[in-house]
Amino acid sequence: MASMLKIEKLSASVGEGEEAKAILHGLSLSVPAGEVHAIMGPNGAGKSTLSYVLTGREGYTVTGGTATLDGADILALEPEARAAAGLFLSFQYPVEIPGVPVMTFVRTAMNAQRKSRGEAEISAPDFIKKSREIAKVLSLDPEMLKRPVNVGFSGGEKKRLEIYQMMILEPRFMVLDETDSGLDIDALRTVAEGVNALRAPGRGMLVITHYQRLLDYIKPDKVHVLAKGRIIKTGGPDLAHRLEAEGYDGVLAEAV
Repeated sequence: MASMLKIEKLSASVGEGEEAKAILHGLSLSVPAGEVHAIMGPNGAGKSTLSYVLTGREGYTVTGGTATLDGADILALEPEARAAAGLFLSFQYPVEIPGVPVMTFVRTAMNAQRKSRGEAEISAPDFIKKSREIAKVLSLDPEMLKRPVNVGFSGGEKKRLEIYQMMILEPRFMVLDETDSGLDIDALRTVAEGVNALRAPGRGMLVITHYQRLLDYIKPDKVHVLAKGRIIKTGGPDLAHRLEAEGYDGVLAEAV
């Protein structure tokens, strides 16, 4: 099966000049369409850096290797072009945007992506209908969608709002950066249901997490262990259970 996301020998650093610090060291990874892959690893392994490099966050520099989505070089694109191509990042720490209502923000993003793809904008009535349907699935109070993005939201509400945006935009490939952090068990289940609703043969997903508990709800096809900037082990869902039971020391020792 052809890979939807293909990363080959990717190296990257954060910072500039003498302050630059290498984080990724020749990382290689392939995710076929229709599959969900999980990345686990200790603190400082490079998990969030990988998500930032893929989506084009400022301050991160690619120093080697390639990354393609559906065969196209995404590293050569501006962040908004990567989004229009169907790449979506759910942030570990969603930012607040004072003064911009959620629905205005998301509809603007949606129509900007549609325009870049040569598609017609979504009408206000159609958007409102879709928004309400998705809010109901995620147990989001519709009144929250009239408030400024993430302002005054709890941690769980911010994460649900990330999934709301993802379900509205229907991206081709999703990167979830520790979406489970700060969630209680009910919010975790709700968020996972939203994520699972987007699983499809033509869509791929990379789930970055510290904990196996999220993977009880979002069943991955493969689990990768990231350490010191590279993938050191790949396995099935049972690998996540092993890491939960034993920690990372055994897998790190095997890699050495």
